[in-house]
Amino acid sequence: MILTIFFVLLALSILILVHEFGHFWVAKKNGIWVEEFGLGLPPRLWGRRRGETLYSINLLPIGGFVKLHGEVTGDEASVPKRAFINKSKKVRFAVTSAGIIMNLIFAILAFATYYSFAGFPRVSDTVKVVEVSPGSPAQIAGFLPDDVIKSVNSIQVHSNDDFISLVEENKGQKIKIETQRETITVTPRVEAPEGEGLLGVVITTPVETYFPPLWQRPFLGIYQGFKDALFLGKAILVGLGGFASDVSKGQLPKEVLGPVGILAVMVYFLRVGVLPFINFLGLISVNLAVLNLIPFPPLDGSRLLFIGIEGILGKKILPKFEAAVHTIGMIILILIMLFFTSREIPRLISEGSITGFIESTLPVK
Repeated sequence: MILTIFFVLLALSILILVHEFGHFWVAKKNGIWVEEFGLGLPPRLWGRRRGETLYSINLLPIGGFVKLHGEVTGDEASVPKRAFINKSKKVRFAVTSAGIIMNLIFAILAFATYYSFAGFPRVSDTVKVVEVSPGSPAQIAGFLPDDVIKSVNSIQVHSNDDFISLVEENKGQKIKIETQRETITVTPRVEAPEGEGLLGVVITTPVETYFPPLWQRPFLGIYQGFKDALFLGKAILVGLGGFASDVSKGQLPKEVLGPVGILAVMVYFLRVGVLPFINFLGLISVNLAVLNLIPFPPLDGSRLLFIGIEGILGKKILPKFEAAVHTIGMIILILIMLFFTSREIPRLISEGSITGFIESTLPVK
């Protein structure tokens, strides 16, 4: 268990370090002095200077950080030309957004790795019966769950839409539906009761797993990973909107996880297997990218907002004011994390296991 938690903390730290490396690399490329690049959070355990940058290992094994010269106020900048705050809006925007971009790249690569080994999803060209409603024309005619529909009146069916259209065209008339078992004669209803279709079946187009040639997998993986990252990003934004709505009503869904909950879910997926864990890391990385877009200090979105306001006003916002806003935001963020932690630890203890905690919180079975 201790080793599992260690690997989970290491993986989470890598995710955050990937984010910080984005800031680090773009800052270096634009002549900004990176004073320190740290693994973990202070106090410092070890450090070595290479060139002008101190590379450190710190006591708290969560995440990492990049310290840029003159990052906020510029008052302490001994080399003003190389201070972050004195760079152009374009450069500061690039440095600030680089962490978000790196998280998205990591997510795409994580998804690509998962699909390359676990297989790619592909929607089949078959229509399958999932459920048959009691007393419906389908049940009376002899349809069964797991029946595969091949044709309607000798017309091939390759999708749900094909099947629904053919049934609609023949409502009130006898039709012959070929399945893998037999050909069934049935008469669709003219009007369906609420919650049912004309036949009274629930259908689906199954998703299959396929393995393309090895040389194609990296390219297909990146393509599929990009689609997944885009889909998840939109879903997370919708979820954040729902979360904000719930909070405004004084509600806090238990599905919203804090630090302890996230670690518990990561432990759960690592126990399931390496590939599911890699896939989940991709999801977490997309989450980090989206959350950092939120204009809440001290997240990257807040810094991007200040840069945008500066562009609109045509002058820099008072650096000390921005620094104060980020400090207050950091305090609020820490308090929020402590709140979630205080809510999750008792639940984890009461459930008696990580699996119990997960199953009582998320639809993971």
